[in-house]
Amino acid sequence: TLYNNATLRALIEKRLPPYQYREENNLGSGVIVSSQGHILTNNHVISGAEDIEVLLKDGRYLHARIVGRDLETDLALLKVTADELATIQFGDSSNLQVGDIVLAIGNPFGLGNTVTSGIISALNRSQFRANSFDNFIQTDAAINPGNSGGALVNTRGEMIGLNTINISNSGGSQGIGFAIPSSMVREVMYQLITYGEVHRGWIGIEAKEISPMLARQLNSEFSYGLLIIGVLQGGPSQKAGINAGDIITHINNTKIVSAKMALDLITRLPPGDTAILRGMRHNQSLQFKVVVKERPQMSGS
Repeated sequence: TLYNNATLRALIEKRLPPYQYREENNLGSGVIVSSQGHILTNNHVISGAEDIEVLLKDGRYLHARIVGRDLETDLALLKVTADELATIQFGDSSNLQVGDIVLAIGNPFGLGNTVTSGIISALNRSQFRANSFDNFIQTDAAINPGNSGGALVNTRGEMIGLNTINISNSGGSQGIGFAIPSSMVREVMYQLITYGEVHRGWIGIEAKEISPMLARQLNSEFSYGLLIIGVLQGGPSQKAGINAGDIITHINNTKIVSAKMALDLITRLPPGDTAILRGMRHNQSLQFKVVVKERPQMSGS
């Protein structure tokens, strides 16, 4: 090649600048959730970090270590060692209604202890990322860069969500922000504290939610449930006898009314447990005993 020419190589190397180490900083927010020093934030806030420092409201700088992270929900749990830590109280996100007043607390653009107000604009948003577990609270409270990992609280000061993303053409707030519901945050937090990772059930199927239109196309008497469109070879469902084309209507006697509901039910099953799936094949009722396996972990930082 040209680069093998000794004279040309010497000229190129002479003109190349020496390698310089570049340090990059990333700012985000977090929520202290235990007096033992556990702090919740978004995984994307600390992703790739070699060193994590936490600045408290009282001015203390603390070194934090990563306890665990969950890529599927973009949550991470940190831990600091300190005394007299003020902790937040969890609220019940299952009781939220559109129109409820909320406050977003965080560190937008490095401006610490910033509070913005708004209302809940919508619930159960899931179409903005490719993540199966997204179930966002939408709010018009300003969520700007740096707010990620901060608390979304109700008027009683209870955390009902963890601010995570906004939709904007400019990078600033345009009144469309999203928070992870506190019910999901709490489930992930407990597993990260206990195991350092999140364990979820998995049965190795690809499925499509049955709508009334799809039910008519299939000539099925069921306008709910799942149509199995793929089964992993050697996976739990294939071993249990489930085939592509089968319809699953119940998991452990719970009627399946949506694909998201089925995903939630399956992932909450402890690996090693046996799940009973009921459904139809060619208009004949069937029942399957599926041994639940561990859901494969997402790869990434």
